[in-house]
Amino acid sequence: MKTIDVRGGTNLGGVQPEIFAMPPGMAIRYDKPCAALTDLITGYHVYRSSGPESLGQVDRFLPGTANVRFTIDAGPVSVSIGRRTFADLPPATLYGPTGTALKAITNGGIMIGFGVSALAWSRLFRRSAGDYCNKIVPLGEAMGPIATGRFMDALRLAACDDEVAPTLDAILCDLLGPPPAEAALIGQLSHMIGRDGSHDVATVAAELGITGHALRRISVRHFGFTPKMLLRRARFLRSFLRLFRTPGTVDYSLIDPSYFDMSHFLRDADTFLGMTPRRFMASSTPFLDASVRARAAVLGAATQVLHVPSTIAPIGSGTPAQGPQGDAAPRGTQPAPVSGAPAGSSPLPPGMIEAATIAAMASTSMPTMAAQEATPLGLSDGDTPPAPDPD
Repeated sequence: MKTIDVRGGTNLGGVQPEIFAMPPGMAIRYDKPCAALTDLITGYHVYRSSGPESLGQVDRFLPGTANVRFTIDAGPVSVSIGRRTFADLPPATLYGPTGTALKAITNGGIMIGFGVSALAWSRLFRRSAGDYCNKIVPLGEAMGPIATGRFMDALRLAACDDEVAPTLDAILCDLLGPPPAEAALIGQLSHMIGRDGSHDVATVAAELGITGHALRRISVRHFGFTPKMLLRRARFLRSFLRLFRTPGTVDYSLIDPSYFDMSHFLRDADTFLGMTPRRFMASSTPFLDASVRARAAVLGAATQVLHVPSTIAPIGSGTPAQGPQGDAAPRGTQPAPVSGAPAGSSPLPPGMIEAATIAAMASTSMPTMAAQEATPLGLSDGDTPPAPDPD
């Protein structure tokens, strides 16, 4: 596939073409995975940039879940996560879960990627997701050279971006290992992360019917961060996306009501963005603008962090959590009620941006994105993201 073969769009019917509108030389595509991968892969994305404007393109991205990304016919790529920079990146990379915003400098070409949900992590990778948090590594180190080669060969042979989704579907279905024993717990925790309101770790563990130690183990192993970090990151992103690129004055009344005050929200902004929301929104985010708009239209949630399983019921729906032996909470522990929701109800769909907001978002330029660093991997606690980018 060549840069000229990427036209943008989606495999989902009924989405208006203007959702994918981009300036000349650029295109964006979002596709849904096949039914067998619905709760495992959070979506496929394809980006294309060419021409003089693509050289040295700068963009910023929100912290998120793990992603696998491939570059084709692309120039050099450099990505910073906090104070760490991953440069001279290979064409196939694994982005671990991130706890702070990313800054990318790219030079045109094609970038193809897919999001790896917590349910899919252990079915594709052997090591804990916590080993890769806030890191970008060559995909071959995490998945092996044979699987990496299969992806790259098949994507290079694709005639156009319409073929990306079926190509990735076929390879991923073949590579998946068996589901983990705690799959239902992982899915229900994903629902809890995506819902509105403040949740302390003890309440989450009680609702799931497991111990705090078991909750932490599941969180780090499959999500990459501790439960406290996952809940904070999701709450911040839910609030920030309500402000992001809205027309007119930034309305801080839209943030999650569980924030004590404005300074509480701004402290989280410093952690997850490395700057104030106003400064982030004033910086270069052309690719992010288009991605938020297109992802919300095709996949339902504007960011992967707020993407929840559709085949695993949330707590309160009548389906109990099923954990491995030894994970149960002490006898007599009663699940706490879901704040703001009546018994038996499902939480509001997380991550959705109002239609008027999506329509108002500007379509601008994009870079490609991928990265690597050769330093040894190590387990991160997850509660302390890297220091913010000084610029």
